[in-house]
Amino acid sequence: MCRLLKFPERTTLNAFPVGLHPETGEEIVLRPGKFGPYVRCGENTASVPETLTPDELNVAIAVELLSAPKYDEPIGAIDELPVFLKNGRYGPYVQWGTNEAFPHGFEKPKMISLFKTMSLETMTMHQAEQLLSLPRTVGADKVDGELITAQNGRYGPYVSKGKESRSIESEELIFTITLDEALAKLAEPRVYGRRGPAKPPLREFGVDPMSGKNVVAKDGKFGVYVTDGETNASLTRGDRLEYVTPERAFELLAVRRDAGPSTKRKKAAKTAPKKAAALNGVATRESGSTALGAALRATMIDTELARVLHQGPS
Repeated sequence: MCRLLKFPERTTLNAFPVGLHPETGEEIVLRPGKFGPYVRCGENTASVPETLTPDELNVAIAVELLSAPKYDEPIGAIDELPVFLKNGRYGPYVQWGTNEAFPHGFEKPKMISLFKTMSLETMTMHQAEQLLSLPRTVGADKVDGELITAQNGRYGPYVSKGKESRSIESEELIFTITLDEALAKLAEPRVYGRRGPAKPPLREFGVDPMSGKNVVAKDGKFGVYVTDGETNASLTRGDRLEYVTPERAFELLAVRRDAGPSTKRKKAAKTAPKKAAALNGVATRESGSTALGAALRATMIDTELARVLHQGPS
């Protein structure tokens, strides 16, 4: 006799209990969503901030997230489309339009993050309009006519022209930087890796008699070292920079040259585990953490398994 399998409802798949709401007694659950994990209590939902670590989520924090203002009502409109204030996984932002009606030229509502100096509580419609107008066209280069724009990015505010871009000092400059200032900024040498200008040497020791190059002391990732531009040698535990003589600096470099290049052990290549094994391994790795912390991390796992279970065998 053939038995029909009963699969769980979609609303219960990947739902992890947090606890009971202290006032209503309703259950609070943590669930994965399209835009990241969120908590739900009845019909009330709230995004879980990206900055919240898994083991920090508890009933008190969930209630605080759920009770935060939702800003469901628009604060104004642009071209007859509503403008909302929102608080999402990556922080507060303004939204122009809805999922049913979005601005001309867009395939979804336009969303712009607030500046670090702004807050939802003090946000005005004028500020929202300024943000939604970004990127701002600063002007056109008089030499080639190419447009220069100012905007905010993942690593902060910057100006750009074609493929060239340079960071600017503050977000507020996005609205005030002039064409001449932007051109001057774009003319500056590009700094790669966001390291900033090179630090001056800590000390100079003169010319190395073996390499014929100037030797200086610098502060590196692993401490102070001496270098002639080709060979680097760290100071030993017995060396203090203020007492290191030129002869000692040359000696350190000579010892380093005699030692030859350092050899690094190659790590054995790891075979990628199968998907099923990876899912099983998650449960094992999470056993040492709290159940709720594991649940929040589990929301990041591929939900394909849940989809298959819900649809049933083909």
